[in-house]
Amino acid sequence: MRPRLALVPGEPAGVGPELCVRLAQQPPDADLVAFADPATLTAAAEALRLPLKLLSPGEHAGPGELVVKPVPQATPVRFGHADPANAAAVIGALREAGAACLRGEFHGLVTGPVNKASINAGGIAYTGTTELLARQAGVEVVMMLANPTLWVALATTHLPLREVPDAITRPQLTRVIRIIDAALRRDFGLALPRIAVLGLNPHAGEQGHLGREEIEVIEPVIAALRADGLRLSGPFPADTAFLRPRLAQCDVVLAMYHDQGLPVLKHAGFEDAVNLTLGLPYPRVAVDHGTALELAGRGDADPSSLIAAAALCTQLAQRRVASSPPVGAPSGAMLLNGIAPAGARSIAPEGAHGIAPEGAPTGWPEGGRR
Repeated sequence: MRPRLALVPGEPAGVGPELCVRLAQQPPDADLVAFADPATLTAAAEALRLPLKLLSPGEHAGPGELVVKPVPQATPVRFGHADPANAAAVIGALREAGAACLRGEFHGLVTGPVNKASINAGGIAYTGTTELLARQAGVEVVMMLANPTLWVALATTHLPLREVPDAITRPQLTRVIRIIDAALRRDFGLALPRIAVLGLNPHAGEQGHLGREEIEVIEPVIAALRADGLRLSGPFPADTAFLRPRLAQCDVVLAMYHDQGLPVLKHAGFEDAVNLTLGLPYPRVAVDHGTALELAGRGDADPSSLIAAAALCTQLAQRRVASSPPVGAPSGAMLLNGIAPAGARSIAPEGAHGIAPEGAPTGWPEGGRR
């Protein structure tokens, strides 16, 4: 099955448009439709000196071609200079693409980076695309970032640090863990996902001496869900949770807040990382980097993350439609787009990319690295 994917470049003045142009040169095994201003995509192709033929919805695109659903901007693009006047177009593209996915017109959504400051300066309250798509779909979601060596999910996303402890409650954390468990079963075929839960405080609270969130919230949730059949471990101190022996015992690490887990993941492999939204009715995969205004229009931006996001979204869409292979594969057995659970490769010899079942792919698709 060849899925249809909606593609949103993100901030027009950033690297998103040119990354989409590069993606069009070596598209995934999917039919892409970009929700964007055609003039911006044309300008990006000209800046890169790459061929790009824009097609109308319903036409079939080959390499160097891209089907476009026009979303006009208020002002022409100036690469490197985000214009708040175009905030409505950025949000409009995301909303239109998300709505089309909810209507079943597309099998998945791939998104580029957006500029939160520019959107808010344009008069639109915005904390993140993950939150926007969740509200639109009327569901609760979890952000999970993944690269070929590590999966990290977040209990909270874009919150000021002082608000994090109050946001983590027993009902909230229970929902987060159940969403992760269900998504890894459905989309990655894990029969019993192994989730390692981090503590909130230094040393996981040091038995209550450095905070009581572990005792009052995290530990009771873990105990209750274990009794319900989920495979959980923790809470672990964050400073030792990412050591190889510990990662070998889990498929995904659940961090309590954004900067507890993501610096480690990005250090482990920033170029190939992608951002998944678990819990949506459709697969959504995004790049794991910002708009890089300072690089826009120069041709220096690395397309690896967008290429990886499109390839993974293609495979997730195919899996959801075909429902094959069936859910129930042994934990760690599924390797989609080279992304396997942390424990599948965390004890690999130095320099190796991972331990996978015989015949399973262990790297990104050809062209995924630059």
